[in-house]
Amino acid sequence: MRRVIVSILVAMALTGCAATTSSTAGEKFMSEASFEDALESRYADSNGVKIHYKTTGDGPLVVFVHGFPDFWYSWIHQMEGLADGYQVAALDTRGYNRSDKPTGVENYDMALLVGDVASVIANERREHAIIVGHDWGGMIAWSFAMGMPQMTEKLIIVNLPHPAGMSRELANNEEQQKNSQYARDFQKPDSHKALSAVGLAQFLAMGDAKKGAKYEAAFAQSSFEGMMNYYKANYPGGVDGEVGPAVFPRVQAPVLQFHGLEDTALHHHGLNQTWEHLDQDYTLVTLPGVGHWAHHQKPELVTGTMRFWLDMRR
Repeated sequence: MRRVIVSILVAMALTGCAATTSSTAGEKFMSEASFEDALESRYADSNGVKIHYKTTGDGPLVVFVHGFPDFWYSWIHQMEGLADGYQVAALDTRGYNRSDKPTGVENYDMALLVGDVASVIANERREHAIIVGHDWGGMIAWSFAMGMPQMTEKLIIVNLPHPAGMSRELANNEEQQKNSQYARDFQKPDSHKALSAVGLAQFLAMGDAKKGAKYEAAFAQSSFEGMMNYYKANYPGGVDGEVGPAVFPRVQAPVLQFHGLEDTALHHHGLNQTWEHLDQDYTLVTLPGVGHWAHHQKPELVTGTMRFWLDMRR
């Protein structure tokens, strides 16, 4: 029997358990600023590459992985919402902010990015963790769950279809092919020269000057060439754009997935048949009117649903 849960948890997450736990977290951390002050910076060694992450809390380990362009701060709301019952750890992926920035496309291969997540888990002396990812962090999270099932307790994805769905849509969906032209442009030589800390920060700030200042400071010490290497090393089809059938290991962990239906970079048709690649239950939360950064645009809904989904599986 197909074990798929097409989520109707939104109302439940905003009431009941999620409302109670969110309130508790709010009492513990009175403001975003005071919560951020409670976070500790730590560094993991990933085969000689230093990976920075922020962490706090006690309980099961939740590792957050950001996408492009972003840094650990992307997950501040979700971290605060979980920190009273879980240890939360949000990393700067290699090339970003306070993590190392190795040169060369080969140093951004997906196997190395997966290893960076594993290094954070090992640095916390844990055997496994709940893995959360958005955009490129979502691709890393999917890949981690497929390649290191023994270290993946649960998997949460924000706006990144399963790699099989991505490959299928890139091969067959003209709208996805058109929407992915930006990624093909990023694969071109010297694409990083078109990027700037100010421009990327303004894009992410969504009109919030304080948030914009944080992003500008993080991007000012990031590697734009490193950012582009994610696309050059890993985007489906490679630099030639040719995408064929792909086979992936099955995901053995339970999966919670959020997807903003107005995402113009990643077509929602990529979500179809995701359950065919999973061995356990699958909870899908689709968000009408929401774009690519669902956890930024609807933080209370995403955090509350995430908390409820995790708590009900403890």
